Amino acid sequence: GLGFNIVGGTDQQYISNDSSIYVSRIKKDGAAYLDGRLQEGDKILSVNGRALKDLRHKDAVELFRNAGCDVTLKIQRRLQPQNGPVGHRGDGESGGLPLAAVLVPGLALAAAAVWILLRYRQRM
Repeated sequence: GLGFNIVGGTDQQYISNDSSIYVSRIKKDGAAYLDGRLQEGDKILSVNGRALKDLRHKDAVELFRNAGCDVTLKIQRRLQPQNGPVGHRGDGESGGLPLAAVLVPGLALAAAAVWILLRYRQRM
């Protein structure tokens, strides 16, 4: 196989009002894992030039099963995390810190430093 699982389709929408096909899981040591370019959460737009728009889940699965040995995927990266199984590693690893978890405290510290500097300069 190609080494990944998919979710979505017109009959099994993963995201409300979106019948697109998404990568739900990359199988360790599978073809997609070894290639390294596909990521969990990617939206698959086409397989070997065949658009995955408005397909039932089982029809999309059939396209992947019949894709052959040389497979070309057109994908769209997920920009923001979604709730649910996409992006879930299941192996105890963290996916990293959200950007806001780093920026908000950093900005607060910077603002405090500027305030202290201005107060210090006023006393001189």
